[in-house]
Amino acid sequence: MKIAFVGKGGSGKTTLSSLFIRHLAANEAPVVAVDADINQHLGAALGLPEAEAAALPAMGAHLPLIKEYLRGSNPRIASADTMIKTTPPGEGSRLLRVREDNPVYEACARPVALDDGEIRLMATGPFTESDLGVSCYHSKVGAVELCLNHLVDGVDEYVVVDMTAGSDSFASGLFTRFDMTFLVAEPTRKGVSVYRQYKEYARDFGVALKVVGNKVQGQDDLDFLREEVGEDLLVTVGHSDWVRAMEKGRPPRFELLEAENRMSLQALQDAADDSYAHRDWERYTRQMVHFHLRNAESWGNAKTGADLAAQVDPDFVLTEGLSAVQPA
Repeated sequence: MKIAFVGKGGSGKTTLSSLFIRHLAANEAPVVAVDADINQHLGAALGLPEAEAAALPAMGAHLPLIKEYLRGSNPRIASADTMIKTTPPGEGSRLLRVREDNPVYEACARPVALDDGEIRLMATGPFTESDLGVSCYHSKVGAVELCLNHLVDGVDEYVVVDMTAGSDSFASGLFTRFDMTFLVAEPTRKGVSVYRQYKEYARDFGVALKVVGNKVQGQDDLDFLREEVGEDLLVTVGHSDWVRAMEKGRPPRFELLEAENRMSLQALQDAADDSYAHRDWERYTRQMVHFHLRNAESWGNAKTGADLAAQVDPDFVLTEGLSAVQPA
């Protein structure tokens, strides 16, 4: 299952995504975690020392390797240089699986040991001084979108992406790559404004969206969220001494997380697992093609000097039954 955590800056989405990742690991589930936020804090939230978190390899820095590997022997892609963030897979493309070892994970993923297991962590990389004035952050997350376009994941496997704050994820087709999107909202007008914006943008694309109320301190906060987001409110999370200790760099063992918050995390997993019944690989493939053609026309053809519409394999549908690595 591919799961995104979104929300306004300061809503607690990185904290919630890190708790959810710990919860999945405690349940012995295979997890690939991706920090796709402009502010790279997921590694630290998972307990990495500051130096180790800063040393995580940037996916963007390995984009040529990622493209070359995923291209495989796809005859519709003349070279890796003509691949862009939305390039869809086709016959001959190499695909990724959560549990496998491959050159992309070897270059971009690092194991992170948690109390109850180990997960793989990948990061887009921070916005650097050299990017100022010449790049936008959306170019950083292009590697994430390309990998998700080529990912074949099953019901008992999890890819958890901590997205950039606000509605910036709508600058690409990345927001359609998930089985479930959890929007973390505080019980404030600003907290729910991102929800309304996200709901509006996502409506036409069948995005499964649930709200996680964070920093909820009483009945009035709960009533406010119910009034503002209605049935989309899945669960709420309140004060946590465990989280306070974690944010100070001294987390207790995860099993000591408050019982009510553990129940909230289980509700998130149950909602994600339930969304599997609604998975539609044909629609998923059709959406990636849709955004690829839009990007090709607006900037991709001019940048690469190629007709990127020709990369679309009209007979290809990404499904779980496909081999992880197509013949090279």
